[in-house]
Amino acid sequence: MDSRVDYQAAFQDAVEKVKSEGRYRVFADLKRIRGEFPRATWTSEAGERDVTVWCSNDYLGQGQNPVVIQAMHEAIDAVGTGSGGTRNISGTTHHHVQLEAELADLHGKEAALLFTSGYVSNEATLETLQKILPGLVIFSDALNHASMIAGIRHGGCEKHIFRHNDLVHLESLLQAFPASTPKLIAFESVYSMDGDIADLKGLADLAEKYNAMTYLDEVHAVGMYGKRGGGVAERDGLMHRIDIIEGTLGKAFGVMGGYITGSALLIDAIRSYAHGFIFTTSLPPALSAGALASVRYLKAHDEIRQLHQERAATLKRRFAEAGIPVMGSVSHIVPVLVGNPVHTKLISDMLLQDYGVYVQPINYPTVPKGTERLRFTPTPFHTDAMMDHLVKAMDALWSHCNVKRMGGVAA
Repeated sequence: MDSRVDYQAAFQDAVEKVKSEGRYRVFADLKRIRGEFPRATWTSEAGERDVTVWCSNDYLGQGQNPVVIQAMHEAIDAVGTGSGGTRNISGTTHHHVQLEAELADLHGKEAALLFTSGYVSNEATLETLQKILPGLVIFSDALNHASMIAGIRHGGCEKHIFRHNDLVHLESLLQAFPASTPKLIAFESVYSMDGDIADLKGLADLAEKYNAMTYLDEVHAVGMYGKRGGGVAERDGLMHRIDIIEGTLGKAFGVMGGYITGSALLIDAIRSYAHGFIFTTSLPPALSAGALASVRYLKAHDEIRQLHQERAATLKRRFAEAGIPVMGSVSHIVPVLVGNPVHTKLISDMLLQDYGVYVQPINYPTVPKGTERLRFTPTPFHTDAMMDHLVKAMDALWSHCNVKRMGGVAA
């Protein structure tokens, strides 16, 4: 009897399990069209066709901003492509230094530190804090991003999960520890799947009362909230009460990368100990230059944020008027509940193939089973005509697929 492990069979079983649950993910092959955002070209077995992208995290279209594109071209022409190494070994360029200073200013902090992605900045920082603060206890919101969960887990410290946005539950957990115990409360501002926003003031009040540090993930808010795009903490006048503010360059700023901001001493400590920072090649100068141009641009153009909020509010209203079950988002995220993974993918596929509308299905494990949804992210560049087409398509498919409308009645 052959007892050797059949590795390929194991991989096949794993994939088939995902497919059987209706949550197998298929990537849409897209080519963004410069100057025509949110239009793109979709390539499939049937060939190429133009589509409208409704689920991009390039929330403000900054990836198509001529100012950002020009800055990246100029950086490539001036210094070339790659950074040449880690930040410790020849990989710190003037573009990195300028960008970190700009990000620190954006969040009202003394210093900032760049990482290769928002995922890495969360994972590396939360893990490293546990090395620097022996005995640290972390209190984490139940809906925190996977990168935050990974960083907390990898550090191995004691952790407690508080119910999402439940400050009463959080306080009951904090009360169990004396002031002498190092504590950190980790949370996000905008939660990207439901579109709700944390009570930052209430969280800061509890942190002050129980002598805890605060760690805020603003990745779905930087660039989009506050007079200069500093996020919800800026909008609410609370940046000075948050110890660490983390953000991304890959969403509203339209480029790539992640970062943290905080006191100069804190940033220096993370810089000196975080493996996710020390042992990886730094961002190419062109990306840093593009991000720098984007941050500076959005600091000076609050009207883009105002238009963005208007577009999101308009789409929510249009969906509600059509009986489409838009969820109770208070942010720019527009989630529409389907509640079944097979139906969610079916509607997504039909929107793309029949109507030229691209929105990706959101299934477990990104969201809990039974809450599968379509997540729309309207931008300042989505026109009324695009919304007319989208709402008409959604209305037709809700009836065709017999999906429940608002009020809980199937079509």
